[in-house]
Amino acid sequence: MLAELLVLKRSNSAGLVAQMTQQLRALIADGRIRSGAVLPSSRQLAAELGVARNTVTHAYEQLAAEGYLRVAARRRPVVTDNIEERFVRPAPAPRRDGGRKPLLSPWALGLAGSDWPLSYQADFRPLRPGLADVREFPHQIWARCLRRAALRRRFNEQTVINRPSLRAALRDYLKVNRGVHAEADQILIVPTAQAALTLIAATAVVPGDAVWTEDPGYPGAAAAFRAAGAEIVGIRLDRWGMTHTAGNRTPKLIFATPSHQHPTGRLMPVARRTELLAAAEPGKTWIVEDDYDGEFHYDSRPMPALQGLDREGRVLYIGTFAKATTADIRIGYLVVPPQLAPTMEIAQRHLGLIASVHVQEALADFMADGHFLAHVRRMRRIYRWRRDHLAAVLARQLGEVLTAEVPPGGMQLVARLKNGGGADKDIAARLAAAGVAVRALSSLALDRPRDFGLLLGFAAWRENEIGAAVRTMANCLTGKRAARG
Repeated sequence: MLAELLVLKRSNSAGLVAQMTQQLRALIADGRIRSGAVLPSSRQLAAELGVARNTVTHAYEQLAAEGYLRVAARRRPVVTDNIEERFVRPAPAPRRDGGRKPLLSPWALGLAGSDWPLSYQADFRPLRPGLADVREFPHQIWARCLRRAALRRRFNEQTVINRPSLRAALRDYLKVNRGVHAEADQILIVPTAQAALTLIAATAVVPGDAVWTEDPGYPGAAAAFRAAGAEIVGIRLDRWGMTHTAGNRTPKLIFATPSHQHPTGRLMPVARRTELLAAAEPGKTWIVEDDYDGEFHYDSRPMPALQGLDREGRVLYIGTFAKATTADIRIGYLVVPPQLAPTMEIAQRHLGLIASVHVQEALADFMADGHFLAHVRRMRRIYRWRRDHLAAVLARQLGEVLTAEVPPGGMQLVARLKNGGGADKDIAARLAAAGVAVRALSSLALDRPRDFGLLLGFAAWRENEIGAAVRTMANCLTGKRAARG
């Protein structure tokens, strides 16, 4: 009897009709009720189950609407003919492509072999580069800003994805502190700096376009532009950062990190910046300036952004709050030339690169109340001390093996291998196994690696943590037990 296969509970919040519909559907799908089977009338099944007749009637009608049953006036319901064909599928033939999914794009198929994002990024261990110290962030003040933003009601602005309050706060901050010249409506608020690169790639790159990037450089930039079909051209570095190679094909985009070259931390002087601007012919080439940690300059006043030197509207400027505050605040921003702003904002909506409204409003308050600048100034002092401490401990404990390059700013430094060997990847793996997270410099090369060393973060780590990590490095690299201090 069908009634014996159904278990209805009046206490179930789903309701009797939903329970009956779901259970009958499952019985048919599983083949326990076959095609052509005649079901009890609604009156009979209701009596057997002790429920109202309408309960059964509504369940039958729903299943008929879905195609499981055929119902007619004054006739009992019948299970649809050949219903099994909907659920029984032949076993797929073994694929000969190693398990890859052929419907994926060539870009997606290549992701499995990519070394970016870094596999160790889930590990919060010294001396992992590129991290701010979340322990020093004013969480209580930030919580108040978030609460105030969450309680604020602005129904007339619900469709505004780039909040005017944060745009205005960023316009003023960037003008005074980074020398960026822009109006508020040129600033797009995105979830991350990587999202800004994705937006640029989607709107400015046509498959086959040449894109210059620094080599070694930031892997996320190459990843974003490569996904758009660009031909990536690695430009070598000298002591001043990215060089201009006139013999190369004219690029559609030039990606650079002039304030602190990633990963070396080199500062591009004004003369080199002028050369870079001259290499970008207006109307043919855009420059993407990633100022990812430009707030942290220690030996002199921060050099103004490249965007501020541009008089032709060639530079798209990227910044992020993740370095100046904490990685948990996933907000980036993109300053675009005036002629691009309307199109880029439409593209931003199409791609869904929209940051939380509440977090935007909270950041605007955080900046307007002076908390952001106060935090940056405090962390600038702390990070400078940690940079100097790491360099000193490296010289004392590992001076015979490594040479630390002390950058003028940023959150990480490069330690070169004195023997000039190419074993930095092996060394990084050994250190990871010992509990120290570093990055091999050669892994950031676009072409054949020419630079070998270790990328070490200092910003997120306190003095005792830096000291312990360097002692571990000394034990691994020299075989000697390092002294404290």
